[in-house]
Amino acid sequence: MRRGIARGIRTMKVIVIGAGIGGTSAAIALQRLGHEVVVYDRMRENKPVGAALSLWSNGVKVLNWLGLGAEVAALGGDMADMRYLDGHTGETLCDFSLAPVTAQSGQKPYPVARADLQALLMERVGLEHIHLNSKMVGIADDGETVTATFADGSTDTADLLIGADGARSITRDYVQPTDAPPIVREYSGYTNFNGLIPVDTSIGRADAWTTYVGDGMRAAVMPVAGDRFYFWFDVPQPAGLPYDRSEGTAPLRAAFDGWAPGVQTLLDAIDPSASLNRVEIWDITPFQTWAKGRVAILGDAAHNTAPDIGQGACSALEDAFALGIAFATNTVGVEDTLRRYEKIRVERAGDLVLRARKRGFETHAFEVEATTEWYGSLRGADGTGIIKGITGNIEGSPVNLGGGLLVD
Repeated sequence: MRRGIARGIRTMKVIVIGAGIGGTSAAIALQRLGHEVVVYDRMRENKPVGAALSLWSNGVKVLNWLGLGAEVAALGGDMADMRYLDGHTGETLCDFSLAPVTAQSGQKPYPVARADLQALLMERVGLEHIHLNSKMVGIADDGETVTATFADGSTDTADLLIGADGARSITRDYVQPTDAPPIVREYSGYTNFNGLIPVDTSIGRADAWTTYVGDGMRAAVMPVAGDRFYFWFDVPQPAGLPYDRSEGTAPLRAAFDGWAPGVQTLLDAIDPSASLNRVEIWDITPFQTWAKGRVAILGDAAHNTAPDIGQGACSALEDAFALGIAFATNTVGVEDTLRRYEKIRVERAGDLVLRARKRGFETHAFEVEATTEWYGSLRGADGTGIIKGITGNIEGSPVNLGGGLLVD
């Protein structure tokens, strides 16, 4: 392999499996260190699952570090405030500024359309380095190189392989020890419907995250670029219920029948043929092994989480940051560096999964008393407690380099 510019640093070839947020951000981080990166993904075209995502300050900081700060700011919605409304009456329970999140963390958070962010990341990687319609079916590590085999019989060989291949990761299965407990997928107890609509101030202010709550359900809108709202609904229900796209919003109209006028306006604004996704929410119980030899995992492959604290994409971006820092600063060898990356990430990423799981129980009335208490706490709240929860999820991020938050 070629020598890098810096003395003693070897330029490596890296295979990344998965062209989602985690895979592409990791690819950019390693490219910026001078490594040759090739990305493979089983999707036939860029059609991300889910309409949008929350980029809290920790996630945005990683994208700033990757050199994408201005572009991401342009994609982000101006989410200045947070509001909670009674789902049935539309009464405002609380309405407060998110400015303290920016002040404490040093970076404004942004909701962004997932397709826009993923397109930006893929473009920065370089489309010539990304191979779609490529399903990996096997991994072989001979101690010097790693070879990936694909469904069409083709192969590729590199110095290391990063599996960002999602919740049903093949790479995750490969790196687990033979005596490890089985990976446990947990149904979070609810289905999420989401999509994009034009901004409509009769639903919520154009600069606020507005959430209607009641009966363990939520309906919300967040601003994204292009004068659009990202909307989502949470409906507690059993897993495996049948749904056909031709049903459109019918299940939502049934679930949210009689809710506030703003919710009805939101339902009327949805064009199912243009933007409506339905996703059963599952997570994976945290586990300890992310690396084996010259192979490691990141993103949903390593810490598939429910969206209840909005840290799923941010956690994948933290993986990319930690991986880049590990390869920039350690020189013993690939295997050693991947284990150090694992050590940086396992505890924090697993903790965020469990925090989201706990939050989901509280907000979806799986513990009715806790949900009732939460509703009561929202009434007249000044936002201090909610902001403390948001910044608490940000504080332990590796991108803060141990600096924590600045609080007056």
